[in-house]
Amino acid sequence: MAKGRELKGRIKSVENTRKITRTMEMVAASKMKRATDRVLAARPYANALGDMLRYVYTPELAQQFPLLRRPVQVKKVALLLITANRGLCGGFNANLIKEARARMIEWEAQGITVEMHIVGKKGIGFFKYLGKHIATQRTDITDKPTAADAASLVDGLMARFAAGDLDAVYVTSTKFKSALTAPPGTDAVLPVTPPTGAAAAREFLLSPSGAEILEALLPAYVRNAVYRSLAEAEAGFQSAQRTAMKNATDNATDLLQVYKRTYNTARQAQITQEIAEIVGGAAAL
Repeated sequence: MAKGRELKGRIKSVENTRKITRTMEMVAASKMKRATDRVLAARPYANALGDMLRYVYTPELAQQFPLLRRPVQVKKVALLLITANRGLCGGFNANLIKEARARMIEWEAQGITVEMHIVGKKGIGFFKYLGKHIATQRTDITDKPTAADAASLVDGLMARFAAGDLDAVYVTSTKFKSALTAPPGTDAVLPVTPPTGAAAAREFLLSPSGAEILEALLPAYVRNAVYRSLAEAEAGFQSAQRTAMKNATDNATDLLQVYKRTYNTARQAQITQEIAEIVGGAAAL
């Protein structure tokens, strides 16, 4: 019955694994709901910021603000890559890293220097393995990102962009659309590009002046863009982990059925053999 004992051990091991993956699936589902609510709650504020920027922006005012500056030639860009600190989430981290590498290769082929800023252990570990220099790295941002986290990530880059040390700042993160769809993407957060739309044609009486409003609005707009990227990355990660753990639980269930069927077949064969031996012995007597 050595084979039977071995199968029982495997069945027990798979059952324990299934308990873990099922628990992780439920935890990820709970966190995904909170992360999704955070993304949805951030969108009205982002839309309001965009509308206000459309209303206030004019080409004349744009000449006064460095964050709206468009360099004649792009020589150096900063890329902020947002990955997760943990794995067990399918291709979530791998897809983000692939997107960031593709952008790096594209820019470097154009003679542009790329400065890497990475959030998350998975992205940091990968680019360290490649021997790439990482300007800043962060692993302390929790699964509940805040506006303060976004400010700590981008304020320094904004100051350097305003001083002319950087020609553009990009963010690579997930674009959370639904629990099943969160593709990676890269967006420019600097220079600020005012949203386009019919609202730009409206006229307003502004108090304080448009210049004073833009002075406060532009940094808030950039910080909000980074905050949304953090929030959508977290929602995408929890969604990917939930899907991965559900698949693992389903696979464990299928494997258990195979092991139990094999064990029962082996046990029935052994019982049949023992009965045959008893009958044969009785007949010999």
